[in-house]
Amino acid sequence: MDSEHVVALITAPSAEVGERIARALVEGGLAACVNLVVPVRSIYTWQGKTSDDEEVLLVAKTTRAGFEGGFVELVASMHPYEVPEIIALPIVSGFRGYLEWIESVTKAGHDGNATA
Repeated sequence: MDSEHVVALITAPSAEVGERIARALVEGGLAACVNLVVPVRSIYTWQGKTSDDEEVLLVAKTTRAGFEGGFVELVASMHPYEVPEIIALPIVSGFRGYLEWIESVTKAGHDGNATA
């Protein structure tokens, strides 16, 4: 199912990095809101070994057009990881007023074109 609203998940190595990315997304109109969950514990495989690290989780609310229209590129350009987690999950349902607010404060229209 295609959804015009998404929740994007991003992990970052510290609250400072997470805050910089969150502010850039919100101030740049690419996300309506970003929650920082501090800390989270991540256990993952990287370069053939299991790692166990404390990270920060960013939970961003945006539109699919925004995610595909600059969100990923901005996060990747600011992120210190070689392969940062930047994924989007569809919002299949929600309070209509909240979903309309997401649309109203993000710059990307439904056609994927961001406005200046």
